[in-house]
Amino acid sequence: MDLSALQGVLENISSWIWGPWLLIPLLLGTGLYLTIRLGGLQFIRLGAALRLGLFTRKDPGSDGDISQFQALTTALAATVGTGNIVGVATAIGIGGPGALFWMWVTGLLGMASKYSEAFLGVRFRTTDSAGEKNGGPQYYLERGIPNRFGKFLAIFFAVAAVIACFGIGNMTQGNSISANLENSFNVPTWVTGILLTVFALLVLVGGIKSIGRVTAGLVPVMIIFYVLGAVYILIANIGGVPAAFAQIFTDAFTGTSAVGGFAGSAIIIAVQYGVARGIFSNESGMGSAAIAAAAAKTSHPVRQGLVSMTQTFIDTIIVVTCTGLVIITTGVWNMTDPATGKQFDPAVMTGEAFSHGLPGEWGHYIVTIGLVLFAGSTILGWSYYGERSIERLIGRRAVMPFRVIFSLVVFIGCTVQLGVVWAFSDVMNGLMALPNLIGLLLLSGLVARETKKYLDNDPKLTATPEEVNAFMAGDKAFEDWKTQSIPVAKTPV
Repeated sequence: MDLSALQGVLENISSWIWGPWLLIPLLLGTGLYLTIRLGGLQFIRLGAALRLGLFTRKDPGSDGDISQFQALTTALAATVGTGNIVGVATAIGIGGPGALFWMWVTGLLGMASKYSEAFLGVRFRTTDSAGEKNGGPQYYLERGIPNRFGKFLAIFFAVAAVIACFGIGNMTQGNSISANLENSFNVPTWVTGILLTVFALLVLVGGIKSIGRVTAGLVPVMIIFYVLGAVYILIANIGGVPAAFAQIFTDAFTGTSAVGGFAGSAIIIAVQYGVARGIFSNESGMGSAAIAAAAAKTSHPVRQGLVSMTQTFIDTIIVVTCTGLVIITTGVWNMTDPATGKQFDPAVMTGEAFSHGLPGEWGHYIVTIGLVLFAGSTILGWSYYGERSIERLIGRRAVMPFRVIFSLVVFIGCTVQLGVVWAFSDVMNGLMALPNLIGLLLLSGLVARETKKYLDNDPKLTATPEEVNAFMAGDKAFEDWKTQSIPVAKTPV
């Protein structure tokens, strides 16, 4: 089978997985169900969660590998990537402006999913032979659902995560970086590949503590840099912003027609691409961020769950919105590329929108630099997800070889065409999400019960670790978590 035929098969599989009968209703339904069970927690506790994650940043004296802020930035590093630039353009280019509305819906409901998976990641985490914390769906699905079905879900997730990390978290990101640097600065792809591989290797061999230090410094800078450029354009085009919002909300329920896209696109196209690209951007429901959350120094799983929840808010409600509004207000989403006579390719659409909104070549430079930072940090975050999953399957001995191989594969991603890899990444993202979403539904009662118990005592998230220990004293679930009394499997699988 040639590559074009394989790509076609994978795209058909992806269309079914991300179609209206499987992941879309499961993602939205799980997010809605958890939102109801948790009493709209993502809306009520958002302010306190942002304060804890961005300003307080740590629970002094708590057990873990990295601070709450570093766990947040590691997860943000993995999610704020090409999905925020190319993914948004793809959704709007095919689904029309209404797709942005469904990205918002996915994000807002996904905050409840992100909270739940991060909570469970910390709640059921273990300590490995190197003294590092391990957690995520590959552990909480088995430990929270104590039967063969739970173990099957855990292993299924771990296998999918290991495979997916080389696609969504490695080759596609490296390819986006090398292509944009070549286009904007004439940097040969092989040069980018070598530099990016060395950078990844230097950071990744140090493990989560090294990744946490790098992302804590890099992520805030890259997000502020990109958002400020977008805000400038929106202020310059302020007159078009109300009309852009009106079009987003109208087209979300009527569909629209994009140049070169689907004539008279139906609502299902807007929903499908909005949800699929929304989850590609913020990863809520995929379970990946729970792996980073499990490494955090926190005095209670609820606290880190709420901090991790803000990741989806920052990614979707802030960064994705900025990208989408720039594309819509500048009108680039509905323009034709003079070079081809067709709609702008999603890979360059955001760059064109920024170029239309900023003087000279500043727009292309901002998007290129932003994409390099976004995608580069994504490589670091996803490497951690992959190594924690490979450790679950094979054991600690596989971690260092994985880090080296992962770094070397970055070079391949930078220097070859990746149409098949992009299609494969969409499939594997869906296969990661399936077992995790099933697990979130089955464990929702535990999440709701233990969340209520904690927030009844600390609604503003201001308690010290000593105060948490005091008001949670005698709670069996809390004591189990503190002492890690739940048995840890002696063999990886």
